Amino acid sequence: MMMNKLLLAALLALPGTALAQTAPAPAPAAPAAAPKFTLDTPIQEIVADAQGKAAIDKNLPGLIGLPQYDMFKGLSLNQLKAYSDGKLTDEILAKTATDLAAIK
Repeated sequence: MMMNKLLLAALLALPGTALAQTAPAPAPAAPAAAPKFTLDTPIQEIVADAQGKAAIDKNLPGLIGLPQYDMFKGLSLNQLKAYSDGKLTDEILAKTATDLAAIK
């Protein structure tokens, strides 16, 4: 008789255990799409896009018209900063990065 009570108590406890389980965690939100262009994108790739070229012309007027363009077009703006003698300031690059990030 005692064995029956223990068995019955164990059986009654099983469904309660199953109900006590937590619901699965919600799926993480999808990461935001990476911008098409960043300050690490080679300049020639940015300029090949009409919106990218417009962003470069707006923030760095005359850059793509420089005689040295063929020498630095494979560099990113972040890389070019080291060779700019202070002309590519953090402020200019920040504005350019904002404009580039808006390009879809």
